[in-house]
Amino acid sequence: MKSSQKTLLLVEDSRDDAELIVSTLRESQLKTHIIHVKDGAEALDYFFARTDRYKGRRLPHCILLDLKIPKIFGLEVLRQIRMSHEGAKIPVIVFTSSQEESDVIESYRFNVNSYLQKPIDSDDFEEAVLRLSQYWMMMNHYPASWEHVGGYP
Repeated sequence: MKSSQKTLLLVEDSRDDAELIVSTLRESQLKTHIIHVKDGAEALDYFFARTDRYKGRRLPHCILLDLKIPKIFGLEVLRQIRMSHEGAKIPVIVFTSSQEESDVIESYRFNVNSYLQKPIDSDDFEEAVLRLSQYWMMMNHYPASWEHVGGYP
């Protein structure tokens, strides 16, 4: 991974959605290193470096989080990340198919930065991924002091 690349943690259990997200980001030529995990337990293992597999990992610049994921529900992942010192600073975007008002309310209660419902149409889906990644990974300005050896922030 190049040091100029920003890291995106993609928490998505749908293989089709994950493939579409990854291919859209790669085609966009954004300098993004994508870490894809498939469930809430793996997301927390990565974020908190709980297993040898993730020792020395880089904290993400941004997290794209589906809510309806196995093992540990997305809202619990969000809650645990937000309770940590590092996780309080990292932008988290919920990108989910859920239309439940309670999911929106709970996401914002846990300080999500943005809540987006996944479009059904694949072209609209790709456009949403492109726009959110351009904003959070390219346009959004992070403090320079957040960059340091071993991770972000």
